[in-house]
Amino acid sequence: MQPEINIVMLGHVDHGKTSITKALSGVWTDTHSEEIKRGITIKIGYADVEIRKCPKCSGTQAFGTKEVCAHCGAKTEVVRKFSILDAPGHETLMTTAIAASSITDGAILVIAANEECPQPQTLEHLMVLEILGIDKIIVVQNKVDVVSPEKAKENYEKIREFLKGTRAENAPIIPMAANYGINVDALLEAIYTNIPVPQRNSKLPLRMYIARSFDVNKPGSELTRLVGAVVGGSIIQGEIAVGDEIEVSPGIIIDPKKGVYERLYTTVTDIRCGGEKVERAGPGGLLAISTLLDPSLAKSDGLVGQFVGKPGTLPQPVNELHLEYELIERADMQMPLLQLGEPMVLSVGTAVSVGVIKNLKKGVATVSLKRPIVAEKGSKAAISRRSGNRWRLGGFGIIK
Repeated sequence: MQPEINIVMLGHVDHGKTSITKALSGVWTDTHSEEIKRGITIKIGYADVEIRKCPKCSGTQAFGTKEVCAHCGAKTEVVRKFSILDAPGHETLMTTAIAASSITDGAILVIAANEECPQPQTLEHLMVLEILGIDKIIVVQNKVDVVSPEKAKENYEKIREFLKGTRAENAPIIPMAANYGINVDALLEAIYTNIPVPQRNSKLPLRMYIARSFDVNKPGSELTRLVGAVVGGSIIQGEIAVGDEIEVSPGIIIDPKKGVYERLYTTVTDIRCGGEKVERAGPGGLLAISTLLDPSLAKSDGLVGQFVGKPGTLPQPVNELHLEYELIERADMQMPLLQLGEPMVLSVGTAVSVGVIKNLKKGVATVSLKRPIVAEKGSKAAISRRSGNRWRLGGFGIIK
């Protein structure tokens, strides 16, 4: 069964996003050496979850992830399968969080009960959801086990106040102690109830964002056993099948100074959803596609930000964007008007590119990009601006 939806896990660093992902899926998504060493998520982590329901039990206790009900011993049934994108909480990794949010159908916003609300990235991640128009949101009040009941209630009231006037104002708030698996059933019920499967159109032209890429070959592998590049991400529309010819755009760089790229063309040799091999896949959930591309291209996420489609159907890569922009108000950062020549970082889909403002006119900015991207008219772009020595989320734009 292919996962039907993507849910992004957002929240401040060390509030328990990865622990909640593990409680739901059994998978610890911080697998890179630097992540393990620093104890934070740096790259987008993936995990698939099956929501199972007991046919005999009722209410929250009917939901779980095991084949046998923990309450009555009856055999459970799969009622939903979804993919989790565990996004980084650290403020310097906001572009990765934005990439995760751009391919999601809903979100879990994690807020720890043992810290003041909101923390910097709690605020920024909620702004990302606002910018991208994501309104299927569940809030998890994690770490209630390390505070008193009175402190947990006080924190709950602060969370409610923080959410007022946002897309998450009426979101359910689920108290959890993720490290002990407390209230996992309540979170599963909330996901099943509040984040429905959206309507999909598999007849539209294939569009897929690449969010991760891999060289899966081990050092010293024989040449005859080498496997081509593997790309992971989510299909936004259309379908893909084993044997299909696909185009990867913008492709590989030819002239970095002029921003010239050469598109890549290849064949799909294998598709896997949730670890299962499938012959065909459509929108919803995360998938991995094996190709005949040189595996060195995919090493260390070398193909992240690329757009996948059938040959000849993708928009042209662009080195310049016209954005109808809007700046956001931030209590923790001054937000002056945009200026000609100002550098910025634009995040469109899973693509991230540095740009410089060439022209400003009536709320529309013309931005010259250092790295070309593929973007369709009407797509949203998150704008990060320099504040001191950091890039901070400063606004958003609609591509004209």
